[in-house]
Amino acid sequence: MEAVEITEPRTSQGRRRERAGGRDARRSGQSDAPPHRATPYVIRNIPTYDILGEESLLRIEAAADQILAEIGIEFRDDPVALQHWKSAGADVDGLLVKFEPGMLREILKSAPASFTQHARNPANSVEIGGKSVVFAPAYGSPFVMDLDKGRRYGTIEDFRNFIKLAQSSPWLHHSGGTICEPVDVPVNKRHLDMVYSHLKYSDRCFMGSVTAESRAEDNIEMARIVFGRDFVDRNCVILGNVNVNSPLVWDGTMTNVLRAYARANQAAVIVPFILGGAMGPVTNAGAIAQSLAETMAGCALTQLERKGAPVIFGNFLSSMSLRSGSPTFGTPEPAIGSMVIGQLARRLNLPLRCAGNFSNSKLPDAQAMNEGTMSMLSAVHCGANFILHSAGFLDGLLSMSYEKFVMDADFCGALHSYLAGVVVDDNSLALDAFREVGVGKHFLGCAHTMDNYQTAFWDSAVADNEPFEKWDVAGRTDAAMRANGRWKQTLAEYQPPEMDVATDEALVEFVDRAKAKLADAWY
Repeated sequence: MEAVEITEPRTSQGRRRERAGGRDARRSGQSDAPPHRATPYVIRNIPTYDILGEESLLRIEAAADQILAEIGIEFRDDPVALQHWKSAGADVDGLLVKFEPGMLREILKSAPASFTQHARNPANSVEIGGKSVVFAPAYGSPFVMDLDKGRRYGTIEDFRNFIKLAQSSPWLHHSGGTICEPVDVPVNKRHLDMVYSHLKYSDRCFMGSVTAESRAEDNIEMARIVFGRDFVDRNCVILGNVNVNSPLVWDGTMTNVLRAYARANQAAVIVPFILGGAMGPVTNAGAIAQSLAETMAGCALTQLERKGAPVIFGNFLSSMSLRSGSPTFGTPEPAIGSMVIGQLARRLNLPLRCAGNFSNSKLPDAQAMNEGTMSMLSAVHCGANFILHSAGFLDGLLSMSYEKFVMDADFCGALHSYLAGVVVDDNSLALDAFREVGVGKHFLGCAHTMDNYQTAFWDSAVADNEPFEKWDVAGRTDAAMRANGRWKQTLAEYQPPEMDVATDEALVEFVDRAKAKLADAWY
């Protein structure tokens, strides 16, 4: 991991880490977790699932090299990006850029294999890369839904509610970014309210705006107010998720944004969104080769803007119904394709964002959890380090569901235990327990059980494990109904993390000043 100088950000949070229980536990978002499970991120103790051999990987890499050298990628509306490529030795013809095999891999050698994203509460900083796994909420939905009000456009109140739910979950590690679109705020100003909300209502890491270079720079400036300008210049405190306009086009909005983040030493997450049969081939290998080509180009551009800037190799493979043309999510082909993406990212020695809790279901039902589990397990097994869309994704990402958010966060809790693997030591082998219990008796009251019962198993906050009769008398609730009650209870009990008053005032002043310069625009 790249060595960085760690200093304390300008916040009061670091002074409160030694206190636990009650109000302080709720503020830290750890009230539902046993102490050993309340972690700022997960360390993977199970191996990745590498499904392709060397020959197949080399063929995919060669196909990506051919795409880059023979077909090329267009870089639109960004003369600086084109100049970067010319200076680096690429073949630039108008907007079309072609790359010799190996050129991008050489440029990418300067990108860190892992890095720290610092939170305003240092206890919640995360490592991205290596064996670390970070769960973040879903991103980008224009609609929200719940069992009470149904599907509707998202508002800034909904946006803040989801931040509070994420902050309150012991199983999520990151505040995310555009958790839902607050459509009641003008487009050209909502990035200010969104990032202020992340900083105000959470003390975890967060993501900034990617809709315009100036908006990304506003969000970076807000981060400087909280962390200090020198600290931000030396350390990553904000992520920006940028998408390729597949197939084989980088538009200027995205490249200007990724360069803005890289220039400030902040991490861009480079993500093609390839819908098989529309923005890429229907065959997995071809879509993977395309994704590799597009992602390498975006990642390399960050290094040309600022050598050594952190960057995340991203991927979003998806399929479609070839009968109707509708996108499909949580299907097996993209899930297994994610395994290959993981192998390719490791060969580039870059941190990986891949897959998530995807579903095309319109309700938090069996379809939603089946599809989400398939795609989420693919993220876990492919070696993803930053898993965006870990909670709330519904309706093909058009809707953010309150109930599914709670159900998905609960599943992330199960994945904490899953990723921990199997510990083999004197305590886990339990020979003393066998000696105490002997033959034909139960272990329930033995010393070993009493010593380990609080930490032995993950305990779902949503599942019903009671006998049928008790469940019947209690009202025959299903998982979505129980999740409905849980998100309401969580919001009712939420306590905001402390923020230095002067820092808060400086943020509000910056937001007000930035808004005052602009007439409202809804585009």
